[in-house]
Amino acid sequence: MMEKTFNPAEAEARIYEGWETSGAFKPKDDPNAKPFCIVIPPPNVTGRLHIGHALNNTLQDVLSRYKRMLGDSVLWQPGTDHAGIATQMVVERQLAANQEPGRRELGRDAFLDRVWEWKEESGGQIMTQLRRLGASCDWSRERFTMGERGAENDQMQAAVMKVFVELYKQGLMYRGKRLVNWDPKFETAISDLEVENIEVDGHMWHFKYPLADGKTYTYVEKDEDGTITLSEERDYISIATTRPETMLGDGAVAVHPDDERYAPIVGALCEIPVGPKEHRRLIPIITDEYPDPEFGSGAVKITGAHDFNDYEVAKRNNIPLYRLMDTQAAMRADGAPYDECAEQAQAIAKGADVPSEAEVDAINLVPEDYRGLDRFEAREKIIADISAEGLAVMITPEAKEDGEEPPQPIPFVEKKKIQQPFGDRSNVVIEPMLTDQWFANAGELAKEAIAAVEDGRTTFHPKNWEKTYFEWMRNIQPWCVSRQLWWGHQIPAWYDADGGVYVAETEAEAQAQAGGKALTRDPDVLDTWFSSALWPFSTLGWPDETPEVDRFYPNTVLITAFDIIFFWVARMMMQGLHFMDEVPFKDVYIHALVRDEKGQKMSKSKGNVIDPLELVDEYGADAVRFTLAAQAGQGRDIRMSKQRVEGYRNFGTKLWNAARFCEMNECAVPAGFDPRSVTQTVNQWILAEAEATVAAVNKGLDEYRFNEAAAAAYRFTWNIFCDWHLEFAKPLLQGEDENAKAECRATTAYVLDIALKILHPFMPFVTEELWNQTADRETALITAAWPDLDGFANEAAASEMSWLIDLVTDVRRLRAEMNIPAGAQLQAVAVGADEAMVACLKRNEALIKRMARLADIALGDAVPPASAQCVVGGVTIALPLEGVIDFDAERERLTKELKKLDGEITRLDKKLGNERFVANAPEAVVAEQREKLSEYSAQKEKVAEALSRLG
Repeated sequence: MMEKTFNPAEAEARIYEGWETSGAFKPKDDPNAKPFCIVIPPPNVTGRLHIGHALNNTLQDVLSRYKRMLGDSVLWQPGTDHAGIATQMVVERQLAANQEPGRRELGRDAFLDRVWEWKEESGGQIMTQLRRLGASCDWSRERFTMGERGAENDQMQAAVMKVFVELYKQGLMYRGKRLVNWDPKFETAISDLEVENIEVDGHMWHFKYPLADGKTYTYVEKDEDGTITLSEERDYISIATTRPETMLGDGAVAVHPDDERYAPIVGALCEIPVGPKEHRRLIPIITDEYPDPEFGSGAVKITGAHDFNDYEVAKRNNIPLYRLMDTQAAMRADGAPYDECAEQAQAIAKGADVPSEAEVDAINLVPEDYRGLDRFEAREKIIADISAEGLAVMITPEAKEDGEEPPQPIPFVEKKKIQQPFGDRSNVVIEPMLTDQWFANAGELAKEAIAAVEDGRTTFHPKNWEKTYFEWMRNIQPWCVSRQLWWGHQIPAWYDADGGVYVAETEAEAQAQAGGKALTRDPDVLDTWFSSALWPFSTLGWPDETPEVDRFYPNTVLITAFDIIFFWVARMMMQGLHFMDEVPFKDVYIHALVRDEKGQKMSKSKGNVIDPLELVDEYGADAVRFTLAAQAGQGRDIRMSKQRVEGYRNFGTKLWNAARFCEMNECAVPAGFDPRSVTQTVNQWILAEAEATVAAVNKGLDEYRFNEAAAAAYRFTWNIFCDWHLEFAKPLLQGEDENAKAECRATTAYVLDIALKILHPFMPFVTEELWNQTADRETALITAAWPDLDGFANEAAASEMSWLIDLVTDVRRLRAEMNIPAGAQLQAVAVGADEAMVACLKRNEALIKRMARLADIALGDAVPPASAQCVVGGVTIALPLEGVIDFDAERERLTKELKKLDGEITRLDKKLGNERFVANAPEAVVAEQREKLSEYSAQKEKVAEALSRLG
């Protein structure tokens, strides 16, 4: 006998262990089975399951289970990413907490030993958490981007080394000096994805750059119609900056070529207003399309070594790049004295040949007074020094009251919100820094990756994400692949004492190239994304020619989030095409964000983060999974709330109760049962509905429309099977006709099995438990065959049952609207029924009376007085109300309800008609008020209709 309820806390771990130990997660060993491969986006080895992971992995599992039941050979490839900065940070914090020697005191080898120890003891927790979600990955094939500790000729490491070396040999990997995001805390370059732009309170300082040799010009400003609003003689050009400390490295001031205000001084030299007066540098005033004449003064200082936009301007105009800071973002203290460096830079500005990159890099333009200062300390000192010299742009505040002394001029400083880049791990301000790094020629690698999406070899779902992909790929910059860390794949490059570079997969090969010279290995490691870019084929055993590579590459589909289209999807496309000559996957499904119930993005600061594991503890994994899948509409963010999860937990309970009903009524599929032989209308109808539902679920999953597939399975199970079929089946199951009873038992059990199968990808635990408890099975549900239904469509049965459902529904609605007591057995009159309808009424009289709570159904030619009525399929069903309800009391009740609804509607109309409220209130609040207005309006319509029936 089945338990009264399903207990997820007890059942989930037991069921999961049964799946895993049975080998159900492994690909089917059948050469004729169609391969289906999906690789997990490798979570950080430091990670913990968050709601985004829960969505991503639920969708992957839905597809994997669906394809497995279809008979495909399914490989869902799991693994974790070594997460360079994150993991190194965790271990360094652990060392500090234990008061142990730090990374540098330990040395590289000893520190890496500690990282591996941490990984083996504590890393990969998220893999255990994915099991709790029900993820059916082939855990026997779990991979790690760093390979195995101490393994000789480790395949994952060999793949990374081979790719780097091959790209170098092909001229697609090189070492050079470029501007990168620099994290001063970790002292390494980082990717754009590791930079978080946060709006902060900032300042814009306005300074004067005096023109050289006492030059002056007439500065003219005009309004839109050409009227002169300001005309004055100036001996300077004004610039505005949020980072005054970078002024020391300016190489030019740029203005737009169409900006008439500065036309007289284009080509002139101006003075950087900071540093020793006898060594003030002169820089040229140039034109470039970059400055916006409408922003600030329209003149922009160009500091190419410390700003990404300035870097591009400097390259276009051959402006030298002067690095001002060290690796900790303190002002440089190395190199020759400032006066010597300033003279070198001045000679370049006046036309001397620009020296080599190395020679420019050696020029330290930080005056002695600022050398060694933290960048923000230097900022404060520079502002003070410029202001003291009178070279800050001044403004005069307006007088507050008549008679007061005129206010004195003050430096012009704008307080404004600015976007400041922070390291997402270090939480310090990121500095654009000119450094020597290894770069991949992403522009060349991107060409075939662009073509593969253009010609349809890989398709994005939704398709609009292709535009995002193309925009980035067609404007791609060189990929900085090196990181100044210890944890990661160390770059396979060695240097001799003369600066010679030897790139090889092993040190022995590098030594052979160097002819026995003493070599030192590059200390840097590769960007984490470099190894994960090989994930679709390295996890299959490449560079070895393995059966898995042959069978499962290219992968079938990739499911991932939009924010790593650039960092991961694009790079997998580039590397897969370059090394495998095929796209890495045929489809890319980009899922949306999971937001809170009000539609706001989740964040710790808002306190609205939802922990999926807490939801699993409270409601079970099935409810969490179904909630996510049911809302995963293409291009639409998901709103997550406990109420939704609770609702789908109740859906699981409904399914469980339906199975218990079947058990209590001895529903089972007998040997030799042929569902095509059923004769009862209710059985013919439910089989036809099952066939249509399976087709809808198939279509939804095949087209990556998870929400549509889930909705079809939900509607069939709850609304059609539980709410209607089981009710329609009761008279047959409790009747005297043994043949009808046996047919109904078999059909009901058969259809319950179909419901369990189509729900299994979404709700694997409760369906597996019911599968095992409702019959003796030869196979677990996870490996059972997906339903293949054909030929059950029956228009006559569908038409009759649809009419019955509409009739019962409308009668129930009338009873509710007219406040008819639940126990009242009403008389009903069918008016205008033709011969076929009369026959249908008689065939189903017992069903209708039972489900609509009617005492009798009579035939009539006219609607009796004081009747509630509805029209179903051309037949008017009247419910005489005389003596059933108190008409006067009901009129009073409905009138009061109508008045109350009118008041609410008026209030909301006024609120939503207030432009200030609509403009200033949060979008979620406005949407909620509009939804309430719609609900009240619909209620008013129903109440008014009910009132009209009372006369």
